[in-house]
Amino acid sequence: MSTSSSSSSSSPDEVDGGGGGRRGGSGELERPSTSRISRRRFGNRVWPAPFIEALAAQVAIDAFRSFGRLSAASALFNLFQVCSTWRAVSRSDLLWQNLAQRIWNRQRRLHDTWTWRDEFIYRHRTANNFRQHRYVYTTIEFPPPDHINNDNNEGVTCLRLSLSDHYLAAGFSNGTVYLFHLDTRLHLSTFHPEQRDRLGRFPSAVTGIILSDTQLVFATLDGDIHVVMINPPNPLRRAHSGDVVGDGALVDFTGCNRWWVGLYAGAPGRSFHVWNSETEELVFIGGTLTDPESLMGWHLLDQLTEFVGRIRVTSHETAMACTSLRVIVFDLRNQGRVLGDEEFQRGLMVGFADASDESFLVVDNRGLASVRRVESLDEVSRFTLRGAGGQRGGGLGCMNSGYAMICIGGVVRVWNTENGAYLYSFRERIGEANALIADERYVVAASSSDNILHLWNFGAP
Repeated sequence: MSTSSSSSSSSPDEVDGGGGGRRGGSGELERPSTSRISRRRFGNRVWPAPFIEALAAQVAIDAFRSFGRLSAASALFNLFQVCSTWRAVSRSDLLWQNLAQRIWNRQRRLHDTWTWRDEFIYRHRTANNFRQHRYVYTTIEFPPPDHINNDNNEGVTCLRLSLSDHYLAAGFSNGTVYLFHLDTRLHLSTFHPEQRDRLGRFPSAVTGIILSDTQLVFATLDGDIHVVMINPPNPLRRAHSGDVVGDGALVDFTGCNRWWVGLYAGAPGRSFHVWNSETEELVFIGGTLTDPESLMGWHLLDQLTEFVGRIRVTSHETAMACTSLRVIVFDLRNQGRVLGDEEFQRGLMVGFADASDESFLVVDNRGLASVRRVESLDEVSRFTLRGAGGQRGGGLGCMNSGYAMICIGGVVRVWNTENGAYLYSFRERIGEANALIADERYVVAASSSDNILHLWNFGAP
């Protein structure tokens, strides 16, 4: 496990304070003056608890917006030192639930036995581990030897990865998806889509996975979408049959608990397909983003050589999609409404594009990385990659809510997306990465050279 100096930001363990005064030079608690007590008593009468709770939430959110997520705990710590009444607000679970949702984008607790304060503390510590280079590195071998026929899977490549709180899913070029348990790193299930007559060598290659702790959804290059309940387990079923002739190739697929979104290349005016994930009903088809890449989309059916485009869903029910020339953002609740559209004269390296929460990452062909706001395309930060060039051979990128991970030449480097500062590189070297993903706790890379999933766990102990 990597270690480094501790963060200068206050730990959330300290935000509820302790004691009623402050320590003097001798180490004893100073007795507040009579005038200070009078002011505090007067303040206690003027500031009711609900108002103080709302003030605490606003102070933390303002600190987050101005200085980053890790600054929220310091702001709360200072506010709770005002007096015992203000400090008592720190025991409000509704306050911590609000802050966990607004600052860490958590809609539910990682463990049912936790309070929302426990959740906030865990997210703060884990984010600080990313900043301070603290992680545990492990590997997972794939494919599991008990679930593979070597004659039929020669040269199989991991193309897509997906994470939930407790599971990791890996999708391969032969259409197979493997499910692993993150805490134990044990292989749990193998899913094989039903075979049917298809075009090309790789029509069943997995092009996207949506994973939760209860359900797995994955799509293949020919447009098929498969669904399986994993908790409790149920058989795999095909939810949508693709029409590769009419729609083109499904080059990327993503979604959330309300939407499935597919990016197609091969048929004019049909770049985006959007489904209601609850009813599995197709609700929108349209868009011209990938019209110039139609031929590239068709070529993927015979040769998996490069990224045609990427699409990502953000926390505000918008989708960011890009090709090598253009980025657009559109509203999933009103699928025809484009929120942002920008062309890049230098061109983009699609394999580096990713999105998380309110931001997305793109890298141009000269290696200049730009972190943008999803809804406005305004730039948040920028940094330069050295050694980036080309498409798939140039490397891969991913991001979570505070950090960008870039893998070039088998080395994973980390940047702070809030200010563009370079932080460090992982000590472990891997082969050429075919897939790379990150969430608020894990970074996972798949390397075809060693048939291993590389797993970096930044979770707080």
